[in-house]
Amino acid sequence: MASPSRTAMPHQDPRARVGNFNEVATGYTGEMARREASRCIQCKKPFCIAGCPVNVDIPGFIRMVKDGDVAGAARKIKDTNSLPAVCGRVCPQEEQCEKICILARRGESVAIGRLERYCADYERDNGLVGVPQMALPNGHKVAVVGAGPAGLTCAGDLAKMGYAVTIFEALHAPGGVLIYGIPEFRLPKAIVRQEVDYVKSLGVEIALDVIIGRTITVDEMFEQGCKAVFLGTGAGLPKFMDIPGENLNGVYSANEWLTRTNLMKAYMFPEYDTPIVCGKRVAVVGGGNVAMDSVRCALRLGADASHIIYRRSEVEMPARLEEIENAKEEGVIFDLLTNPVKVHGNDKGWVSGIECTRMELGEPDESGRRRPVEVKGSNFVMEVDTVVMALGTSPNPVISQVTPGLKTHRWGGLIADETTGLTTREGVYAGGDAVTGSATVILAMGAGKRAAEAIDAYIRSR
Repeated sequence: MASPSRTAMPHQDPRARVGNFNEVATGYTGEMARREASRCIQCKKPFCIAGCPVNVDIPGFIRMVKDGDVAGAARKIKDTNSLPAVCGRVCPQEEQCEKICILARRGESVAIGRLERYCADYERDNGLVGVPQMALPNGHKVAVVGAGPAGLTCAGDLAKMGYAVTIFEALHAPGGVLIYGIPEFRLPKAIVRQEVDYVKSLGVEIALDVIIGRTITVDEMFEQGCKAVFLGTGAGLPKFMDIPGENLNGVYSANEWLTRTNLMKAYMFPEYDTPIVCGKRVAVVGGGNVAMDSVRCALRLGADASHIIYRRSEVEMPARLEEIENAKEEGVIFDLLTNPVKVHGNDKGWVSGIECTRMELGEPDESGRRRPVEVKGSNFVMEVDTVVMALGTSPNPVISQVTPGLKTHRWGGLIADETTGLTTREGVYAGGDAVTGSATVILAMGAGKRAAEAIDAYIRSR
């Protein structure tokens, strides 16, 4: 017998939401959450837990939602996940826990992410957020570099184990990619701040405007009594195509485009004093979640036409299906099997167009996706006045340059053990995008959690 259909998530109407930065998905009601929770068949061998990088007891919290104990469900999630309101919004559950839900074999999986969001929002909205049971202080200090998903997770877990933890963050606000990279309409910044406040309530201290390698070094952290250091510095170095015209005015990296829009609130200029120049015809190059975020921001910043230029087909796009569908609903134009070769400019040095070639798909490459091959003689020019390059990022090289014994891959990622996060230097651990390059929030959190366990074992062994 097939299970009931998955409970749909309410959304803002596309025609309204392109004119604001309010959250697109508006969340389950209590009745919706209970209905969806009742679809879970409480498997004796819950594969969904194995699919969660932070090992949330998924059947356990869903059962509590069904039984009406939503506050208890939220606490159950927080046993292993310090950022449930974030994960419920941006974690790609469809590729992880939900993908291996047994109901997915014959129909639709349980909406695990939507239920996680509901529980976290219920706890927060009803003033029920509390501090869990904590280990007694053990007298040991640990430094965490970076207040993004990996760093916050590592710090929170270590604090619960009894360590005195300080996070050193280079920006003026904690949250990492959650605060500067993901737009307000997908992840409201008030929620990020509340999740950070929860981590601080565990006893974690956060020092802002501290650049490791400039303000303080890893060596100095050890000299000041830290027993271990975790590096969760992310991947903030943007990539470009190295094509003519990329230095014209009106060409942005996605990092700058999103940081100005999100962290610096450019969409609220002049109330906030960071402007952004958004033309009427915007082209975003790339096919991942960052590209979708960028192109959807362009519409909200006033673009008349907002294009995605992607060299493969929609099937190969790495962006979440939900984000692609939202972009289409909002009127984003998808120029697929298309690859830029030159950015054109006017006599004043501003973008006037982007020259592209048509592509066709050949044999699969090392990523498993079919390799795009240029169609000779297919060049054409699109009239645009803003170009955003959303081609991925690599780790910032500063920390490896100033930390003796810290080795990196040729492409810049820190070399670290996949299981423990231990780098090539004793006592120094790393995880998240600083190790893998651009990846997902939940994978970074999983790396932070594993590193916290390894750091605890390391310090205890000494």
